[in-house]
Amino acid sequence: MTLSQDIAPIEELKAQAKRLRQKLGSADLQITHGEALELLAHQYGARDWNTLHAMAGNRMRLRVGDRVEGQYLGQPFSAEIRSMTMLGDGSHRRVTLHFDKPVDVVRFDSFSAFRQRVTGEIGWDGRSTRQTSDGEPQLVVRPA
Repeated sequence: MTLSQDIAPIEELKAQAKRLRQKLGSADLQITHGEALELLAHQYGARDWNTLHAMAGNRMRLRVGDRVEGQYLGQPFSAEIRSMTMLGDGSHRRVTLHFDKPVDVVRFDSFSAFRQRVTGEIGWDGRSTRQTSDGEPQLVVRPA
């Protein structure tokens, strides 16, 4: 079976099925859109369209320039994605975020350390595998 990180977004899968149906139709082979989706699912190694849809839909889609929000070292933020790189087998991404307002990453009252641009690694769920001392992810990102 194809690894889930190799599967196109759902919108692209539907467009592929539409193109397949049109191409087969031009060769006088008429199929329904549902049949095209099923054929596409088998091409990706999935049992059926519902399985392929679930595999493609369980991943957060982020792109450079997207607006995001979340938490960095326990502090809320809103930001823009400035860069993104796939890492290793594609299960993680390195993202650079530019915060709208600098975030104080120190929890002590006696001093502050503000950050406006940070880089971190996140999985497809938008959460970093690295954790703070209290067990929370260092970085949590979600679409704004």
